[in-house]
Amino acid sequence: MNEPLAERVRPKSLEDYVSQDHLVGPEGALTRQIRSGNIPSLIFWGPPGTGKTTLAQIIAQESGRPFFTLSAINSGVKDVREVIDKARKSDGLFTTKNPILFIDEIHRFSKSQQDSLLGAVEKGWVTLVGATTENPSFEVIPALLSRCQVYTLNSFGKEELIRLVERAIKRDSWLASKDIHLEETDALLRLSGGDGRKLLNIFELVVSAAETDSIQVTDERVLELVQQSPARYDKTGEQHYDIISAFIKSIRGSDPNAAVYWLARMIAGGEDVKFIARRMLILASEDIGLANPTALVMANATFRAVEVIGYPEARIILSQCAVYLAASPKSNSSYMAIGRAQEAVRKTGDLSVPLPLRNAPTRLMKDLGYGDAYKYAHDFPGNFAFMEFLPEGLEDANFYTPGANSREKGLADFLKARWKDKYDF
Repeated sequence: MNEPLAERVRPKSLEDYVSQDHLVGPEGALTRQIRSGNIPSLIFWGPPGTGKTTLAQIIAQESGRPFFTLSAINSGVKDVREVIDKARKSDGLFTTKNPILFIDEIHRFSKSQQDSLLGAVEKGWVTLVGATTENPSFEVIPALLSRCQVYTLNSFGKEELIRLVERAIKRDSWLASKDIHLEETDALLRLSGGDGRKLLNIFELVVSAAETDSIQVTDERVLELVQQSPARYDKTGEQHYDIISAFIKSIRGSDPNAAVYWLARMIAGGEDVKFIARRMLILASEDIGLANPTALVMANATFRAVEVIGYPEARIILSQCAVYLAASPKSNSSYMAIGRAQEAVRKTGDLSVPLPLRNAPTRLMKDLGYGDAYKYAHDFPGNFAFMEFLPEGLEDANFYTPGANSREKGLADFLKARWKDKYDF
């Protein structure tokens, strides 16, 4: 029994697949594509252990296509070309069912490696299915990304994780031979972090350690066994998410000492330098925002710099940015503003654009009143003219509230001077 449990109980069909109903449910996007036989090249983006590899294999199985696979960790341009050549010579070349080429961790492919895929995808020699835990907008070259549909996979929820365990108990012959009682599952679920593969690995460890075939799975037993193993920084596992969370919260909490400590932990663990820089780029807008707009400029410069430099020198740039962000005043006003505006859109739907704000490129549109009564701000004193810019029904909506910091106080004064009672902060 050398094969891990997660591999032994890997689903072979859509009926066996757990979770991702938005993709593989009865009316999911992938379900419809498999049913029609028209499967485009795809990028699966999601956390570890959410079934990206399994889904690629099921697509090939259910569509009757040859399946080829590469790992971006140990494959070069030569390997890519060899696999594409094999795929072209497969039976799929002479049918409408071209082969599936699955590339795990496609974000680790260099630009030249990704470039080597373009011709085969463009000419339809293969249907590419890539899997990535990183945002493909950053990690996949635009030319390849434009030829693929990007589908997001979500972490498993509590009920789905329990279903995975119960399914494994029934379907794995080794587990089925034992008398297993799931008395408590909180520890299993928490330690899995929504990662199905990790959940099954932990569960297998608990069952393997039992001295009898009658096994009571409890939180105490799970924690006792898991904590026997020394903690390591797993770039795709729980510590990856816990430590980046501690790093972000330390910067948000204006503690540069804690920020550089957690940064050092990630560097020591070999964390992707762009992942760290990208998270600081997001934080610079979400948590600092208009309290110090230069923070976004600094974070963006950091991201571009570490792309070029890499480790070990990148640690200096990352540290400079982390300390600067931690020592900056904080405001989430713009982050909250877009959240409120999106909520209004969800509640009110597609409200009509007021006629004065509409474009009038044709005579008919002008005759219908498009653009009438629009006040061109630069024609008025102070480059400001009072008029309504929101659609009917939202005239009194207030999405943006300035933060309590010196920079946004100036913005508040500016807005109140022009809008009077409309902006009553």
